[in-house]
Amino acid sequence: MSEVHPQVARALALHPLIKQEGDAFNKQRQLTPPIVNALKESTFFRMLQPRSIGGMEMKPSDFARVTEALASADGSVAWVVCQGNGCSMSAAYLEPNVAKEIFGPIDGILAWGPPGAPFEAERVEGGYCISGTWRFASGSQNATWLGAHMKVAGTRETRTMLFPKSSVTMVDIWHTLGLRGTASNEYVVKDLFVPADHTMLRDQAVDRREQGPLYRFGSSQLYSAGFAGVGLGLARGMIDAFLSLPATKVSRGAAKPMRENNVVQSQLAQCEAKWHSARAFHHNTLDEIWDYVVRNGEMTEHHAAMMRLTSTWAINQSREIASTMFHCAGSVAVFEDQPFERRLRDINTVSQQSQGRQLHYESVGQIMLGLPPENQF
Repeated sequence: MSEVHPQVARALALHPLIKQEGDAFNKQRQLTPPIVNALKESTFFRMLQPRSIGGMEMKPSDFARVTEALASADGSVAWVVCQGNGCSMSAAYLEPNVAKEIFGPIDGILAWGPPGAPFEAERVEGGYCISGTWRFASGSQNATWLGAHMKVAGTRETRTMLFPKSSVTMVDIWHTLGLRGTASNEYVVKDLFVPADHTMLRDQAVDRREQGPLYRFGSSQLYSAGFAGVGLGLARGMIDAFLSLPATKVSRGAAKPMRENNVVQSQLAQCEAKWHSARAFHHNTLDEIWDYVVRNGEMTEHHAAMMRLTSTWAINQSREIASTMFHCAGSVAVFEDQPFERRLRDINTVSQQSQGRQLHYESVGQIMLGLPPENQF
């Protein structure tokens, strides 16, 4: 048996606190201070940051194990950690003094919404002037910095702008089915000046200042690795919750206990096999690509496709597992005080995000057949 990564052990040690605070941050739609403080003190937001500023430069499969361990207790906690770490990869593309300014303090946490908004940045002396509105800034309540990916007016260049959260207007829009604790809210920026050294060409070699193998992976690829871990953790939590039901539980109208039901026995075994298979595919793929990058410096297009495939597969298999276990648990699963309904809401919300969309299968198939992908990959 392989040794448990220290950060995975820290994640498992947080389970009692997460359970204690879960109802509160689910109702408040943001993580509570005790959870946020524990995450910061245990350096969960530094896993993908460069060692030069105190980060871990954690390899992708270990990162996925940590998000999985957190998600087995609660999806929102794991999602916020994953998002914050993906954003923090910005540190590898900034001047060292700027990276330390933003990420050096214990509360130096960055959040942003996805690219694609139609706003443009205007070049001005010393930097850029920006205005716009962005959504889905997961972890916005505990962030001290926000970012925006924007076209630069008059060019084909897309730059990422970083600015203090205090300079924006936050809008509470996060009233959702699942992942309620992520505070994935909207923010509005109006005529804000952003110094040039607080901007970057995200994931572009021309701005890359860190040479470790981790930064040969794009931030979107690390998001996919971590969010797949979130899905796997939610599915694991659902299986374990089912196994913790009383052995004597009898469904209404049934002649014998649930554990003696042949359909339940079969579905449980198949879910366990699906979970281990998806997890092994995910970790093995990530480790194979990591080893290749360590040896050769860059990954291939095939590797990028496989990263997309394994993360999409893990998320969707996790959704199927959670749904099956939810139905196996019977009517008890619908109650808020039971450990089922929130996990079901969370995994369905995870699968609705871009990381889990079915369209990725088509794109991967096209690449495997030597065709250019028709959709953004």
